Amino acid sequence: MTKTPLSMEPTGWFQVAWSNEIAVGQVHRMTYFGRDMVAWRSASGRLSVFDAYCEHLGAHLGYGGTVHGENLQCPFHGWQWNSEGRNVCIPYEKRPNKGRRIRSYPVVERNESVWIWHDKPGRAPHFDVPDVFVGFGDDAEAARLYYRPVPAAIRCWRGVELHPQYVLENGVDFAHFTFVHGTPFMPEFTRHDFDGPVSYVDFTIAFEAGKTLETAGSGVYSINAGLGCSVTKSWGMISNRTMPAVTPVDDATCDVRFTVWIGRKPGEEDAGDMTDYGRAMADLVIEQFAADVEIWSHQRYSDPPALSRREFRGFTALREWARQFYPDDGVPIDLDPACPHSGAIVPLHPSAVSASA
Repeated sequence: MTKTPLSMEPTGWFQVAWSNEIAVGQVHRMTYFGRDMVAWRSASGRLSVFDAYCEHLGAHLGYGGTVHGENLQCPFHGWQWNSEGRNVCIPYEKRPNKGRRIRSYPVVERNESVWIWHDKPGRAPHFDVPDVFVGFGDDAEAARLYYRPVPAAIRCWRGVELHPQYVLENGVDFAHFTFVHGTPFMPEFTRHDFDGPVSYVDFTIAFEAGKTLETAGSGVYSINAGLGCSVTKSWGMISNRTMPAVTPVDDATCDVRFTVWIGRKPGEEDAGDMTDYGRAMADLVIEQFAADVEIWSHQRYSDPPALSRREFRGFTALREWARQFYPDDGVPIDLDPACPHSGAIVPLHPSAVSASA
């Protein structure tokens, strides 16, 4: 693979785990953005993500570190650090070391997943992770109409040579649907909205010649929160919602995660668990996404690309939108102080508010 010219440290929210992977009292090791990290869950259930090394003498907290109530204890000398990375206890001293702090990351648990905010200059979050149900105008009760995706309808491809922007560009690439996914007709885009850090892309797919947009066979609404987080709502052949998430590991590779919610059969009771039908439908959706991963993992970033006339508008708009997430690009990021990372939801998807779940 030719190394991408795009920065592998974009600003935004990035998935680092599914929530069920980190139990209360557990310390979870991981590496993202070229940094060793640990995620740990306190006795109260609060999740924190730190750089992996103790600020005392540099022990790795993922090898022998233990959770004590609401603190993480270093295995080397017993120093304890709270959820903000501040030292709160040195067992052989009367006072903690208030001058040292382990780097911690803003964390959101949403859509059964763990997200961290990454920003190379260290700025606070200025947009949020969209809810896979509420974000499309449904209420939280809509989740009862879908099988729970974890653990049967999730996949993770680790250490793949691609870039998060490739996945977002796929969303405006109408022509690949026929050649990669076998759709008989190319999609028609009904919305391209790249105003702000959260963008919206909608399209329909007709499965018979002569079908109009109003009578098309299938369609997708998508919300893209930065480059690392997307959620989609599909209607038509298979009622599903998906969440592709691409997180840089180092300067050449990413982990790619994919979560699929499949709509229940009509009249089926809300049992929570995935059925054989749900698993079969999820496998079909995952198979289509895996075909994209195979393309992306061998792709070279083309700049400028040789676009056709019909492709120009979508690709140009998306690439211009994407520039805001690269701090070194010289494009200022419009920080919104009214959007903290502590649980606010992005605005409802306007084109889906009146759509049925």
